[in-house]
Amino acid sequence: MAEEQVAVEHPNRKKASSKLTKLVVVVLLLVSAFLLLLVTVGAWEALVGAKVLQCIYIALYVLLAFFVARWSRGVLPLIAALAIVLFIFALVSVPGWFERDKDGFTDPSIPSDVVGLITALIVPVQVLLIAFAMR
Repeated sequence: MAEEQVAVEHPNRKKASSKLTKLVVVVLLLVSAFLLLLVTVGAWEALVGAKVLQCIYIALYVLLAFFVARWSRGVLPLIAALAIVLFIFALVSVPGWFERDKDGFTDPSIPSDVVGLITALIVPVQVLLIAFAMR
């Protein structure tokens, strides 16, 4: 008995809105990874316990961008969950970067105000990533 060929069709992948959402999510993931890389490299000496976590986030965001580009299932809720956690971390750490002008703080490679600005930019990028991943 010969087995019949089964063709799986994904109708949502052909829609323009699905393609645009995929593109926006991939771009937001790569922008987030780039901003995290800037903070990690620019403030490596000043980061206390977040070095490993930031490196993991950079690797995960690049990997997840690859999976989204390949239409892998199940990654969008994971992206939204990771973005929520990163949103909270970035939101909490922004004031600390702007308060580093006192004595006793180690100075990062780039000025702490710039690191604070980059960290502040991570916050709205994560909000957009959550919105587009859950769309």
